[in-house]
Amino acid sequence: MGDLLQTLGIQWTKLIPQLFNFGIVLWVLWKFAYKPVFAMLDARQKKIAESVANADKIQAQLAQTQADRQKTLAEAGDLANKIIADARAAAARVSEGETQKAIAAAEQIIAKAREAAAQDHARMLAELKREVGRLVVQTTTTVTGKVLTADDQRRLAEETQQQIA
Repeated sequence: MGDLLQTLGIQWTKLIPQLFNFGIVLWVLWKFAYKPVFAMLDARQKKIAESVANADKIQAQLAQTQADRQKTLAEAGDLANKIIADARAAAARVSEGETQKAIAAAEQIIAKAREAAAQDHARMLAELKREVGRLVVQTTTTVTGKVLTADDQRRLAEETQQQIA
């Protein structure tokens, strides 16, 4: 075995201090290089895990927010439809009430117009009777050639009015 170690260039006298130096270098590297690097990698891994967990939470919150928004929009749509239906019903009631008022006003106007027409007719008929009576008295005066007294004129006017009526 000594020849083999000699062929490979390994000398026991130098190998032990080299192993000791290698152990010291390994310990220094572990203490000051590998340990902080592994700690940093572990911290980054934890941060990444937290970020993934937060992203999942945010995604869940986003989905919940979208569901709430859809629900709110649906409720708002239903409320808007109800308000529109109520407004249409109120408009129909108001329209019906206004129509009834307009019909009543029109009936009143027609009744007043008929009453006014009847009064005008009665007034015109009275004027016509007076005028006919006056014309009869004037015609009678002209035909008979004598002057009629007030009693004669009144009597002729009354007879004429009775015959016209």
